[in-house]
Amino acid sequence: QVQLEESGGGLVQAGGSLRLSCAASGRTFSDYVMGWFRQAPGKEREFVATITRSGGLTSYADFVRGRFTISRDNAKNTVYLRMNSLNPEDTAVYYCAADNSFGIRRSASTYDYWGQGTQVTVSS
Repeated sequence: QVQLEESGGGLVQAGGSLRLSCAASGRTFSDYVMGWFRQAPGKEREFVATITRSGGLTSYADFVRGRFTISRDNAKNTVYLRMNSLNPEDTAVYYCAADNSFGIRRSASTYDYWGQGTQVTVSS
């Protein structure tokens, strides 16, 4: 079992920034590909970003357009999502997830463990 706890969400004005954190416990953190997903009201959960076990490779959804950066610190068992130039369309609950596999993983269905989510609200 892997337990994931997100933090760092909140209310921010359009154009602002936030950094989300996801702390993992329970298993060896570096054994997992990590991902960030989000779900807005009335919409399906969608992929945001993912990072490989070592942190050497990352992948982003097209809508990120260079605004977000995913990173991880395996010594701290934590994955981060830095979000810049936020706009109201980024309003959603953001979830981190862990996938006990290799490579780039963009599909939510492959992830084994999920956090409870953190709310991000961007006002116009």
